[in-house]
Amino acid sequence: MTAEIRGVLFDKDGTLFDFEATWNVWAATTLADLTGGDEVRAAELGARMGFDYAGQRFDPASDVIAGTPEDIVRLLLPGLPGMAPAELIGRINASAAHAPQVEAVPLGPLLSTLRGLGLMLGVATNDAEVPARAHLAGVGHEASFDFIAGYDTGYGGKPEPGMCLGFAAALGLAPETVLMVGDSTHDLLAGRAAGMRCVAVLTGMASEAELAPLATVVLPDVGHLPGWISAQR
Repeated sequence: MTAEIRGVLFDKDGTLFDFEATWNVWAATTLADLTGGDEVRAAELGARMGFDYAGQRFDPASDVIAGTPEDIVRLLLPGLPGMAPAELIGRINASAAHAPQVEAVPLGPLLSTLRGLGLMLGVATNDAEVPARAHLAGVGHEASFDFIAGYDTGYGGKPEPGMCLGFAAALGLAPETVLMVGDSTHDLLAGRAAGMRCVAVLTGMASEAELAPLATVVLPDVGHLPGWISAQR
């Protein structure tokens, strides 16, 4: 018998927020800042992290998409001689906190509906916690979540299950009663490793073919989640 769903843990980028509308703008702005507006150097740095500076778009295979700020530093630092890792990660996190956030669906009605179903809600992102909270606060929804963790909160990053298990433990939930909802294989692998059911959404850069083998269900976006949960009950 399948356990009743009691909690929902969301990835952030590509799940709650539209990835391309948010992070293509961030990447272009950050690269311009790091290079003092030198478009040739910005394009060279962009190529290092799988971002087409001229086309203003990430390659779907870029390690940045599901990665952490430390992954971005690893990719960019060789192209920034003389810059210390700590300085670069500080600049990345500062610029990320101001990245424009475009909701994948209207989050207010969605979160209210899920609360009405008696569900505990959390966010587990490979972004850093401070910019993640800034993004959620910026759209007025930080307080809607019972748990918010970034890769640097202390649980590790995805695809390891630490944040998923941390959410369950913090709220006293058995992992099998939690849904992990995400747009990348990192999200789904983390959820599966924690013993959770996984819901994939198609508002990120990964295809249905990539996500389906790891997911209980693939939905177009998180707006379809309340209906699917109600059907399970």
